[in-house]
Amino acid sequence: SIVTALMVILAIVGIPALEDYVIENKVPKVAADLQRFVARMKVAGIGGGQAPYAGVNRLVLVNGLRGGSAVTVRGEGSSAVVVHGLGGQGVRDNGEIFLAPASMPGQGTGSAFSLTLDHVNHAACPMLASTLQRMASQVTVQGRSGEVVVKNHFNAPPMAYQPVLADAQCASGDSNRFVFVFQ
Repeated sequence: SIVTALMVILAIVGIPALEDYVIENKVPKVAADLQRFVARMKVAGIGGGQAPYAGVNRLVLVNGLRGGSAVTVRGEGSSAVVVHGLGGQGVRDNGEIFLAPASMPGQGTGSAFSLTLDHVNHAACPMLASTLQRMASQVTVQGRSGEVVVKNHFNAPPMAYQPVLADAQCASGDSNRFVFVFQ
Protein backbone atom coordinates (compact mmCIF):
# COMPACT_ATOMS: atom_id res chain seq x y z
CA SER A 1 0.00 0.00 0.00
CA ILE A 2 2.98 2.34 0.54
CA VAL A 3 4.17 1.72 -3.00
CA THR A 4 0.67 2.38 -4.34
CA ALA A 5 0.42 5.60 -2.34
CA LEU A 6 3.80 6.75 -3.70
CA MET A 7 2.71 5.95 -7.26
CA VAL A 8 -0.51 7.97 -6.80
CA ILE A 9 1.45 10.94 -5.42
CA LEU A 10 3.92 10.78 -8.32
CA ALA A 11 1.04 10.63 -10.81
CA ILE A 12 -0.68 13.64 -9.22
CA VAL A 13 2.53 15.67 -9.33
CA GLY A 14 3.75 14.42 -12.70
CA ILE A 15 0.63 14.65 -14.90
CA PRO A 16 0.39 18.49 -14.92
CA ALA A 17 4.11 18.76 -15.67
CA LEU A 18 3.72 16.26 -18.50
CA GLU A 19 0.76 18.20 -19.91
CA ASP A 20 2.80 21.44 -19.87
CA TYR A 21 5.66 19.66 -21.65
CA VAL A 22 3.33 18.32 -24.37
CA ILE A 23 1.76 21.76 -24.94
CA GLU A 24 5.14 23.50 -25.02
CA ASN A 25 6.33 21.07 -27.69
CA LYS A 26 3.26 21.77 -29.87
CA VAL A 27 4.00 25.51 -30.09
CA PRO A 28 6.57 25.39 -32.94
CA LYS A 29 4.24 23.26 -35.11
CA VAL A 30 1.18 25.42 -34.44
CA ALA A 31 3.25 28.56 -35.07
CA ALA A 32 4.55 27.11 -38.35
CA ASP A 33 0.98 26.39 -39.52
CA LEU A 34 -0.05 29.93 -38.64
CA GLN A 35 3.02 31.48 -40.28
CA ARG A 36 2.25 29.63 -43.53
CA PHE A 37 -1.34 30.84 -43.35
CA VAL A 38 -0.27 34.45 -42.71
CA ALA A 39 2.22 34.32 -45.60
CA ARG A 40 -0.52 33.08 -47.96
CA MET A 41 -2.89 35.80 -46.73
CA LYS A 42 -0.28 38.51 -47.31
CA VAL A 43 0.43 37.27 -50.83
CA ALA A 44 -3.30 37.09 -51.59
CA GLY A 45 -3.72 40.67 -50.31
CA ILE A 46 -1.09 42.16 -52.64
CA GLY A 47 -2.79 44.47 -55.10
CA GLY A 48 -6.12 44.17 -53.30
CA GLY A 49 -6.58 47.89 -52.80
CA GLN A 50 -7.04 49.76 -49.53
CA ALA A 51 -8.91 46.92 -47.79
CA PRO A 52 -7.66 43.60 -49.16
CA TYR A 53 -8.76 41.70 -46.03
CA ALA A 54 -12.26 43.17 -45.64
CA GLY A 55 -13.92 39.88 -46.56
CA VAL A 56 -11.92 37.49 -44.38
CA ASN A 57 -13.99 35.25 -42.15
CA ARG A 58 -14.03 31.86 -40.44
CA LEU A 59 -14.36 29.99 -43.74
CA VAL A 60 -11.14 31.59 -45.06
CA LEU A 61 -9.37 30.42 -41.90
CA VAL A 62 -10.84 26.92 -42.10
CA ASN A 63 -9.86 26.50 -45.75
CA GLY A 64 -6.39 27.93 -45.15
CA LEU A 65 -5.60 25.71 -42.19
CA ARG A 66 -7.44 22.51 -43.12
CA GLY A 67 -4.19 20.85 -44.22
CA GLY A 68 -2.22 22.04 -41.19
CA SER A 69 0.05 19.62 -39.40
CA ALA A 70 -0.68 20.81 -35.85
CA VAL A 71 -4.00 22.66 -35.83
CA THR A 72 -7.27 20.77 -36.15
CA VAL A 73 -10.32 21.72 -38.18
CA ARG A 74 -13.55 20.42 -36.65
CA GLY A 75 -16.78 20.44 -38.62
CA GLU A 76 -17.70 21.55 -42.12
CA GLY A 77 -18.67 24.79 -43.82
CA SER A 78 -19.53 27.92 -41.88
CA SER A 79 -19.90 26.00 -38.60
CA ALA A 80 -16.35 24.59 -38.76
CA VAL A 81 -13.84 25.71 -36.14
CA VAL A 82 -10.04 25.70 -36.01
CA VAL A 83 -8.61 24.34 -32.77
CA HIS A 84 -5.04 25.25 -31.81
CA GLY A 85 -4.37 22.48 -29.26
CA LEU A 86 -2.42 24.78 -26.92
CA GLY A 87 -5.07 24.75 -24.21
CA GLY A 88 -8.83 24.70 -23.92
CA GLN A 89 -10.93 21.97 -25.46
CA GLY A 90 -11.90 23.47 -28.80
CA VAL A 91 -15.57 23.54 -27.81
CA ARG A 92 -17.67 26.74 -27.82
CA ASP A 93 -14.92 29.30 -28.32
CA ASN A 94 -12.55 27.42 -26.03
CA GLY A 95 -9.12 26.76 -27.53
CA GLU A 96 -9.92 28.09 -30.99
CA ILE A 97 -8.33 30.39 -33.56
CA PHE A 98 -10.36 33.27 -34.99
CA LEU A 99 -9.71 35.39 -38.10
CA ALA A 100 -11.15 38.89 -38.51
CA PRO A 101 -10.57 42.02 -40.58
CA ALA A 102 -8.59 44.69 -38.71
CA SER A 103 -7.46 48.19 -39.50
CA MET A 104 -4.20 50.04 -39.58
CA PRO A 105 -4.19 53.59 -38.19
CA GLY A 106 -5.79 56.01 -40.63
CA GLN A 107 -7.12 53.24 -42.84
CA GLY A 108 -10.37 51.35 -43.01
CA THR A 109 -11.35 47.96 -41.72
CA GLY A 110 -9.78 45.29 -43.87
CA SER A 111 -6.47 47.09 -44.34
CA ALA A 112 -5.07 44.43 -41.97
CA PHE A 113 -6.29 41.19 -40.40
CA SER A 114 -6.06 39.63 -36.97
CA LEU A 115 -5.63 36.12 -35.64
CA THR A 116 -6.91 35.54 -32.13
CA LEU A 117 -6.04 32.45 -30.10
CA ASP A 118 -8.16 32.01 -26.99
CA HIS A 119 -7.69 29.78 -23.95
CA VAL A 120 -3.94 29.35 -24.45
CA ASN A 121 -2.14 27.46 -21.70
CA HIS A 122 0.64 29.24 -19.82
CA ALA A 123 3.14 26.61 -21.04
CA ALA A 124 2.69 27.92 -24.61
CA CYS A 125 2.56 31.57 -23.67
CA PRO A 126 6.05 33.04 -24.07
CA MET A 127 7.11 30.90 -27.03
CA LEU A 128 3.90 31.52 -29.00
CA ALA A 129 4.21 35.29 -28.66
CA SER A 130 7.92 35.26 -29.52
CA THR A 131 7.43 33.12 -32.61
CA LEU A 132 4.48 34.91 -34.19
CA GLN A 133 5.58 38.45 -33.32
CA ARG A 134 8.14 38.26 -36.13
CA MET A 135 5.37 38.52 -38.72
CA ALA A 136 2.85 40.55 -36.72
CA SER A 137 2.64 44.34 -36.62
CA GLN A 138 0.83 44.32 -33.29
CA VAL A 139 0.66 41.73 -30.50
CA THR A 140 -1.71 41.86 -27.56
CA VAL A 141 -1.71 39.44 -24.63
CA GLN A 142 -4.68 39.14 -22.30
CA GLY A 143 -3.79 37.25 -19.16
CA ARG A 144 -2.95 38.52 -15.69
CA SER A 145 -3.80 42.21 -16.07
CA GLY A 146 -6.27 42.53 -18.91
CA GLU A 147 -5.20 43.30 -22.46
CA VAL A 148 -1.61 44.47 -22.75
CA VAL A 149 0.04 45.45 -26.03
CA VAL A 150 3.51 43.90 -26.14
CA LYS A 151 4.40 44.99 -29.70
CA ASN A 152 3.00 47.81 -31.81
CA HIS A 153 4.59 48.83 -35.09
CA PHE A 154 1.62 51.10 -35.77
CA ASN A 155 2.85 53.54 -33.09
CA ALA A 156 5.15 56.43 -33.88
CA PRO A 157 7.84 55.57 -32.92
CA PRO A 158 7.15 51.85 -33.27
CA MET A 159 7.05 49.83 -30.07
CA ALA A 160 9.40 46.85 -30.43
CA TYR A 161 8.38 43.45 -29.12
CA GLN A 162 8.72 43.24 -25.33
CA PRO A 163 9.30 39.54 -24.47
CA VAL A 164 9.56 40.11 -20.71
CA LEU A 165 6.27 42.02 -20.70
CA ALA A 166 4.60 39.25 -22.74
CA ASP A 167 5.85 36.56 -20.38
CA ALA A 168 4.72 38.55 -17.33
CA GLN A 169 1.16 38.73 -18.70
CA CYS A 170 0.75 34.96 -18.99
CA ALA A 171 -1.62 33.66 -16.31
CA SER A 172 -1.71 30.08 -15.04
CA GLY A 173 -3.95 27.60 -16.78
CA ASP A 174 -5.76 27.93 -20.10
CA SER A 175 -6.84 31.54 -19.55
CA ASN A 176 -4.58 33.49 -21.92
CA ARG A 177 -5.71 35.18 -25.13
CA PHE A 178 -3.46 36.41 -27.92
CA VAL A 179 -4.33 38.81 -30.72
CA PHE A 180 -1.85 39.16 -33.57
CA VAL A 181 -2.51 41.87 -36.20
CA PHE A 182 -0.89 41.54 -39.63
CA GLN A 183 -0.78 44.04 -42.48
